[in-house]
Amino acid sequence: MNANTPGSPRVLGTLRATDGTGVVRLQDRFDTDVDDLWSALTDPSRLARWLGEVDGDLREGGEFRARYFASGWEGVCQVEACEPPKRLLLRTSSADEPNGTVKVTLTADGHQTILVIEDRGLPLEPIAAYGAGDQIHIEDLSAYLAGHERCDARARWQELHPAYQSLATQIQ
Repeated sequence: MNANTPGSPRVLGTLRATDGTGVVRLQDRFDTDVDDLWSALTDPSRLARWLGEVDGDLREGGEFRARYFASGWEGVCQVEACEPPKRLLLRTSSADEPNGTVKVTLTADGHQTILVIEDRGLPLEPIAAYGAGDQIHIEDLSAYLAGHERCDARARWQELHPAYQSLATQIQ
């Protein structure tokens, strides 16, 4: 379920529970080709412009450390699968958060690309916060590709969080 109703912020995500943990699924369409979007997601110098600090090996089997600007997340990501320019699977670990999985898929659609990200293994109680935070990362990617600056993450989170809280109440 998503919460796109008149007068509310555009919500890119859906929330659900699987095996007792939360899943945030986000989908958006980008006005760029699949190779450019793939590069923005996997080239460390491009990631540093919109997502955060990344240091290490982003190839399959590699491991990298990251600190994300908008959410403040810090941890290690292991690249489990990397199929350019279609699919990326990361295992995440952080001292302050549960271990998780991030699955990224890109689908070319003419001169555009559809991006789907699933953030899995999240605690259910704060899943709305994860949904809002993950969406801000996607919006920062969109802004970067359009030549704009990242958003004010705190203000944007405050706009998005109520919509994601509404979604969270519908998880069974």
